[in-house]
Amino acid sequence: MAEQATPPASVGAVHERLPLKTRLAFGAGDVSPGMAAIIVGFFQALFLTTVAGLNPGAVGLILLLSRVWDAITDPWMGLISDRTRSRFGRRRFWMLVGAVPFGLIYMLLWWVPPLGETGRFFYYLVVILAFNTAYTIVNVPYTSLTAELTSDYDERTALNSFRFAFSIGGSLIAGVLHGILITRFCLDPNRCLPAESQAGYFFSAIIFGFVMIWPYLWCVFGTRERYTPPATTMTMPLRQQFQIALRNQPFLFVIGVYLCSWMALQITQNVIGFYLTFYLRRADMFPIVLLAVQGSAMIFLFVWSAVSRRIGKQKVYYIGMCFWIAVMSGLFFVGPDQITLAIVLAALAGVGIATAYLVPWSMLPDVVDLDELNTGQRREGIFYGVMTFTQKTAVGVGIALTLQALQWYGFNRDLLPGEQPESALLALRWMIGPVPTVLLVIGMILVYRYPLTRERHEAILTQLAERKG
Repeated sequence: MAEQATPPASVGAVHERLPLKTRLAFGAGDVSPGMAAIIVGFFQALFLTTVAGLNPGAVGLILLLSRVWDAITDPWMGLISDRTRSRFGRRRFWMLVGAVPFGLIYMLLWWVPPLGETGRFFYYLVVILAFNTAYTIVNVPYTSLTAELTSDYDERTALNSFRFAFSIGGSLIAGVLHGILITRFCLDPNRCLPAESQAGYFFSAIIFGFVMIWPYLWCVFGTRERYTPPATTMTMPLRQQFQIALRNQPFLFVIGVYLCSWMALQITQNVIGFYLTFYLRRADMFPIVLLAVQGSAMIFLFVWSAVSRRIGKQKVYYIGMCFWIAVMSGLFFVGPDQITLAIVLAALAGVGIATAYLVPWSMLPDVVDLDELNTGQRREGIFYGVMTFTQKTAVGVGIALTLQALQWYGFNRDLLPGEQPESALLALRWMIGPVPTVLLVIGMILVYRYPLTRERHEAILTQLAERKG
């Protein structure tokens, strides 16, 4: 049974510790997005090119259009959830509504319809747009829930460590099992024929589609929103809310930090399958590489959460990014026969990736508190929506250019491992190493200039408490 409602989050004590059952239930809400994100991020581009038979340029266009659509719907979903009034609160109502469609539409992503290439192009465009809409309905309210569970500066970091531990744990299980299931019908895992892979992908999709429905229900019934919105509905136009959010200087820094680290991660995710299959020629090692990355990231989420209580979020981010940059540089120089070294580097990459998950999302609720001090409104939904709007648009462009670059440099979907031109292999190495490194360095510069320290945030909470008397 969820705990009883307490006064608004922004009025509570500065130092607060949530019950373990609340932390666990909140963390469970990110299991399904974690599973979907890891499979889609690492396998979708590879599936659409080598299994569904689309060229990389067409795949890049589909993913770009889907990201733009996703970016448009996210702020609207944030605004809708801000204005929602129900017995399940503002956020959990939409998680309950969207859980089943999320799982069912996921299955359709991995079915290859008996259509020509043009027909398949439009099929995947429509299905991916539908899936992203379902993802938005459940995920924007879920991420907005963080600021409504606690106002404590360090507790939010701890809460997000549970969230991403569940997310990475789910993605770890999904990535490893999915990598095994999709080769279930292949005679040679390193040289799967398209017909063999089609059966494996859809078999895996049915299993995970049903599994993904249940964690949302745990989160819905295991948490309770502590912030009580005013009885009157906020009627400020969406454009005006955008303007107010974008005038919040710390929020712009958080967007920039998240954008840089997440784009680096997304580019790496989308090319790692090509890198393992066509450069290292070891597609069978995909589950091991994912286990190394996600396993170390899950462990270090709790390490960095504890360390951040002592040295702060910014310093934790610097250390993690240095690990990640070193790994990206190493992967560029790995030779085709050095799969063991690649696995070791993947494990080290997880040390840095953990901070990319943890730090930006633990900064964002602090920005929401500053906005409440400035405007008198709690508007988590619009801030999370604007953040994902910016992130998904930019990441969509980055991924589209990445896949288009593969085509420009001669990648041929009809060629098997060992047959791709050297220019395509060199492009893969650049996109697995130097390109993400540049983005991570920019993110470190932005974190250095981020103004909301622990001391400044506690002062904000004190002012809010005094205002509400």
